[in-house]
Amino acid sequence: MLVFAPHPDDECIVGALPLRLRQEAGWRVTNIAVTLGSRQDRRAERWTELGAACDVLGFDLRLLAADGFEQVKPEAAAARTPLWQEQVRLVAELLVAEQPALILVPHAGDGIPTHIGVHLLVSEALAQAKISTVFAHTEFWATQPAPTTLVETGQRDTALLVRALACHHGEIARNPYHLRLPAWMADNVRRGGELLAGPGEAPPDFAFGTLYRLTRWVDGAAVGELPNTHWSCDAALDPHALLGG
Repeated sequence: MLVFAPHPDDECIVGALPLRLRQEAGWRVTNIAVTLGSRQDRRAERWTELGAACDVLGFDLRLLAADGFEQVKPEAAAARTPLWQEQVRLVAELLVAEQPALILVPHAGDGIPTHIGVHLLVSEALAQAKISTVFAHTEFWATQPAPTTLVETGQRDTALLVRALACHHGEIARNPYHLRLPAWMADNVRRGGELLAGPGEAPPDFAFGTLYRLTRWVDGAAVGELPNTHWSCDAALDPHALLGG
């Protein structure tokens, strides 16, 4: 699995599914640091913090470029700048080399330019690479209208995600959002329970979860969504069932 993180800390926020697949199915999870943020003076520190967070979660880690991509913006995608095309080529080469069974990427409307830009970047690279995989659309800055999958994390794993997020010392010093992560995950269960099962249906009886929209891609083209489901901690996560295999 490849997790395309627009910024250091996104690997923790959307990390429920990767964490469970690593722990319960033995998957190798690699966090792809697309950028190290916009502040040059913080990039070395953020790389160190990111390494500590990935160590907590048991994720591998790599940068797409020596210092991360400088900018990944929707306007660069629209203008087809040479830098954008080079970034697409690098991501396509990575996808061909890794042949991931699952990739995590922000959804197309995830609120802020870099998250939207990463969605466009990976989508274009996937089409160029012409590989087959499952694309898990993640959300944080803005909800997505039609998630398909709600993944539970129990108290231990929810605490582990908070602990990993707390490794990003510089970010939580200005905004202690690691403390609010469980509340966001609880609201995912409230909202996702009825979005997946239907209006008026009872939500799952677990406390914490993370929402994704899973789509299947074949030879670089999207071919449809996977069925709606939720995955509780009652049984080990079955990747074949999850990915429609």
